[in-house]
Amino acid sequence: MSDEDLATLDRLLAARWSCRAFREDPVPEESVARIVATAQRVASWNNTQPWQLIVTRKPETDRLRAALHAHAEAAAPEPDIPFPTAYEGIYKERRSVCGWQLYGALGIERGDRAASARQMMENFRFFGAPHVAIVTSPRALGTYGVLDCGAFVTGFMTAAQAAGVATIAQAALATQAPFLRDWFAIPEDRLLVCGIAFGLADPDHPANSYRTERAAPGDVLDWRG
Repeated sequence: MSDEDLATLDRLLAARWSCRAFREDPVPEESVARIVATAQRVASWNNTQPWQLIVTRKPETDRLRAALHAHAEAAAPEPDIPFPTAYEGIYKERRSVCGWQLYGALGIERGDRAASARQMMENFRFFGAPHVAIVTSPRALGTYGVLDCGAFVTGFMTAAQAAGVATIAQAALATQAPFLRDWFAIPEDRLLVCGIAFGLADPDHPANSYRTERAAPGDVLDWRG
């Protein structure tokens, strides 16, 4: 094991965060291609590499953000993949802490449902990012295709961090799967997994001022034998 390589990977993962405020500057297409090439190295079942990406350039991102936000204000959620039925125990606690870190950074007080709803709707504006990647997986590969796409999303975000590009994985976009399917002519034999908004971070925006914590190894390891 190379301590230097492991330290580099640890540093990149520790530095990555879910960016919720971006600058308008587009990312050079050659940089995006390099990020994708690196992310392609993640493992997948039988090397199927089921992920496909639709990536918007800045003009298309702007058209999409306006139309999607307007649609999502009135549309009911309709994801291709069922969302969690409940958050319980430690998972509910972690979700709550994460949410209140964001609301606290933005000055949203407890009980201000209108303000928290407005912030949630910023998902559909991609938090101002110049690009969004829509991640799809073959329907026939089911859960395991989606699992492989999750590995790719992690690879993409880690490679982007190494390239100085900020990211946020957006499950919220999957709630509007029919709209996005129509917009991009995504065939019915592919599941819409999530989106990834990306670009250069706005370092002065309060939404980017906090970081979430991670559980200790002892909280997730269960040694046997």
